Amino acid sequence: MLGWLSRLFWQEHLWFPEGLGWADLEDRDGHVYAKARDLWVALPIALLFLMIRLLFERVVATPLASLLGIKETVRRQVAHNQTLESYYCNTTKNPTQSSVEKLCKQTCWTERQVQHWFRRRRNQDRPNVLKKFCEASWRFTFYLLAFICGLGALIDKPWLYDLEEMWKGFPTLTLLPSQYWYYMLELGFYVSLLFSVASDVKRKDFKEQIVHHLATITLISFSWCVNYIRAGTLIMFLHDSADYLLESAKMFNYARWKNACNYLFILFAGVFIITRLIIFPFWIMYCTWVYPVTLYAPFFGYYFFNGLLLVLQCLHIFWAALIVRLAFRFLTSNSSVEDERSDKEETDESAEENEDMKNREIKKNGLTQNGHAVYNSSHSKTE
Repeated sequence: MLGWLSRLFWQEHLWFPEGLGWADLEDRDGHVYAKARDLWVALPIALLFLMIRLLFERVVATPLASLLGIKETVRRQVAHNQTLESYYCNTTKNPTQSSVEKLCKQTCWTERQVQHWFRRRRNQDRPNVLKKFCEASWRFTFYLLAFICGLGALIDKPWLYDLEEMWKGFPTLTLLPSQYWYYMLELGFYVSLLFSVASDVKRKDFKEQIVHHLATITLISFSWCVNYIRAGTLIMFLHDSADYLLESAKMFNYARWKNACNYLFILFAGVFIITRLIIFPFWIMYCTWVYPVTLYAPFFGYYFFNGLLLVLQCLHIFWAALIVRLAFRFLTSNSSVEDERSDKEETDESAEENEDMKNREIKKNGLTQNGHAVYNSSHSKTE
């Protein structure tokens, strides 16, 4: 059964244009070609990335955060209540007013106590700023190094300047060492992101991130197997050119460097729109959709590859809408850029509790009842 599925999966007419096949990618005359079995190297690289990340966050990111004044948030723990915990985990984290009233009857707590418990419980599940900073630092470091390596691997290649060069000689395109390592490192990194998705900061576009990682891994793997490597290196390089700017803006945002964060975000927004909404669809995708059919008849791999690119482009449009909305808000109100994908931290106390604390402070310091500071007792004695 497995053998039959394997033969069905690797049929040449699915992966290659008519008249071409796996035999054309056999090493000969000193020429080396990409092979599907090479992709297994990405698994140990992904595990290595996970270990390097743990070391990096502990040795580099955390001390850097300390230098920037970022400290780990210590949140007050909620009192254990089995009824509320069960409702929180199995029903919803944000109960309605009617649900709160029912929970009050079940727990014999006041409405304010139940609401207070849910606020603290939600805050406990939110990642603190230090965790966000460490994650952004790690991604910034990789994307920046990947961009530099990609530039070094492509700077002297003709298909960086003339996109039609991507297909000249296809599929017998000799594999270069720089292409091999660029592919394996990128693939290993995205596999590591998929492995760590359960422990990473979860944002509102969590599902879109999963789709992006899966589409990217599939796209990299497929382009490797059918020797679409020249197109693949261009696509990876194009994506890396904007990603490190976003992660650096996040780092400055967590450090409360408002101006640096805002300027980097505007720069990122410009690069993102140019690369993902202009160059990618109108140059890269045009060259993968239109030019190949002038060389060979369309086949399953042609449609599959371009279908994955279309999925990425849909995600680009989705994220571009968020980016433009943030940039517009910043430019019109001169406010600090905030990541709309992250949940906002809730105040740990209710309005009534804050008022009670305020009144106690007023009484303690000898302030007037309406809350306006006048003179404390020591000042009165001085007069």
